[in-house]
Amino acid sequence: MSKQPASKTAMTVPATVITDRKTLRANARKSIEDGAITPSYSADRKRVIQLLNDALATEWVCVLRYYRHYYMAKGMLADAVKAEFLEHAQQEQAHAGMLAERIVQLGGEPDFNPDTLTARSHAEYKEGGNLRDMVRENLVAERIAIDSYREMINFVGDKDTTTKRILEHILAQEEEHADDFADMLDGWIGE
Repeated sequence: MSKQPASKTAMTVPATVITDRKTLRANARKSIEDGAITPSYSADRKRVIQLLNDALATEWVCVLRYYRHYYMAKGMLADAVKAEFLEHAQQEQAHAGMLAERIVQLGGEPDFNPDTLTARSHAEYKEGGNLRDMVRENLVAERIAIDSYREMINFVGDKDTTTKRILEHILAQEEEHADDFADMLDGWIGE
């Protein structure tokens, strides 16, 4: 076996371009009405805002479903499960707040129109007939959220790292929620 010279096998890493101070300062003065959106923003802002508004609708549908389940839960296991429903409702509402804030930062308007929430939501609003059905429906909704957030993260990529970090934070909590509900269903006692 012959070895190739090191120069041919070594990987080259492209140099990162760092803009000089003078150019950074000049660029910052252009279009200052755009706020945090500078010329270096490379994502499709209109599409990102649309995706975030769809995620916002999903979060609000989940908040409403969780609150319904919280108030309607009954049975021997209800107290423990109700606590999870309430905690998740509050976390989903916090997600909605983060998404709405980011939409505004991107120059968009958060869409809270109740007439279109369920049509824009990735998850469905399923009431569930009993406590186990409620847990199952919430697990399904969390699994939908996990896939949709992963797709949004992949779409945004490194073109909008702030949005990506927000989506990754939300995804991590959605995965925890799904894990909680999967654990509840594992070895379920009762109906």
